[in-house]
Amino acid sequence: MVREKESLIEKLHDIQAIKFGDFTLKSGKQSPVYVDLRVIVSYPEILKQISGMLWDVATSSRADFSVICGVPYTALPIASAISVGQNVPMVMRRKEAKSYGTKRLIEGVFNLKSKCLVIEDVVTSGSSVLETVEALASVELVVSDAIVLLDRFQGGKEMLQFQGVTLHSLLTLPEVLEVLLAKGRVDQEMAGKVREFLSRNKFEPAAVAKVPAKPGSKLSFEARAQIATNSVTKKLFEVMHNKKSNLAVSVDFTSCDKVLSLVDKVGPYVCIVKTHVDILEDFTPEFVKSLQMLAAKHNILVFEDRKFADIGNTVKNQYSKGLYHIAEWADLVNAHVVPGDGVINGLKEVGAPLGRACLLIGEMSSKGTLATGDYTKAAADMAKAHKDFVIGFISLSCLVNDPQFVHMTPGVQLSAGGDKLGQQYLTPEEVIINRGSDVIIVGRGFVLKSEDLN
Repeated sequence: MVREKESLIEKLHDIQAIKFGDFTLKSGKQSPVYVDLRVIVSYPEILKQISGMLWDVATSSRADFSVICGVPYTALPIASAISVGQNVPMVMRRKEAKSYGTKRLIEGVFNLKSKCLVIEDVVTSGSSVLETVEALASVELVVSDAIVLLDRFQGGKEMLQFQGVTLHSLLTLPEVLEVLLAKGRVDQEMAGKVREFLSRNKFEPAAVAKVPAKPGSKLSFEARAQIATNSVTKKLFEVMHNKKSNLAVSVDFTSCDKVLSLVDKVGPYVCIVKTHVDILEDFTPEFVKSLQMLAAKHNILVFEDRKFADIGNTVKNQYSKGLYHIAEWADLVNAHVVPGDGVINGLKEVGAPLGRACLLIGEMSSKGTLATGDYTKAAADMAKAHKDFVIGFISLSCLVNDPQFVHMTPGVQLSAGGDKLGQQYLTPEEVIINRGSDVIIVGRGFVLKSEDLN
């Protein structure tokens, strides 16, 4: 197979599936190498060769499976070619469950507890493979092995091993580099840059729990911090890991002094404080300075629950101007998706350069909410399209099986129930264990009792 692999590497280089130069990755890092295997769909002979060689990897490794599944989207044509060429059953994972019909996340026919082989095009941290493993686990399909066309050799194999998934690769990036160097397609200087980049950008393995048939990411917060490409997401997961807390407190007082006093008291125990700055009756710029000092003192993020819901230009001004200048001090804000992408673009124009981030309101905890069905699906789709600025959701459950997205659930109390204005309360156990959320937000149920702290 050695000559066939060398031939394939040259072909991938010919079609610019592997390029060398100076590239900005999704994470914002500068890389001397860029892998774009999406182009192989336009070269059926190469696709056919890849599918055959990957099948040889699967069989020679003695991977245990009776059905296969490609990671969306680039690996789907590879998995389809293998399925047709080798007459092996295939299932297909959706990026998100349908909001109508069967509402399935996994399409196809399969038996419960069957072994499924996951197929991927390229692995860096292993997060995309893990997302598919989790989706398959939610319908009781078991994954012990995965095959990949190209392992970038940056720690993904080790990360997956912690999850109990053995990764088998057809090619590795160091192997590709050596072949192209020997063929005179890459010079020694570029080869040195690539080797240095790979050595400095490895994902260190972090312990993760075995994936049960539950929604939500099962990677530890420490592991999710390592693979996070957004700086706010990374900071939040680091805070949650270091403080061993996934608690956010909504400090809904109308007095600045009371807000600051409560923030100082709960600061050591929470990862986020959520504010409603427009309900403060005595707001001054000094309040913001004091809040920032407390956030730094207790290592917490500030989330202004503004719920932006207007056209792009209006929210841009609401975010950056007026009395509150929210963009200058709030790590996080949130927005409804009713106006469409414009609301995100307007906020992003102001917030992204400042290192801020946004949550989309995917679901609400109030009785009779219209944030369901197509609305929720639209929120998920918009979040994925704006992953550089949108880091997650306000929701009642896990909406997207992507460990880089954060799900925060409001209306949490120790006992389920509701109030006379339609607020519905869920318990921490229901939110975290059954629904797969990451952060629980407590509000009036805690704040009304906080007078006891004074």
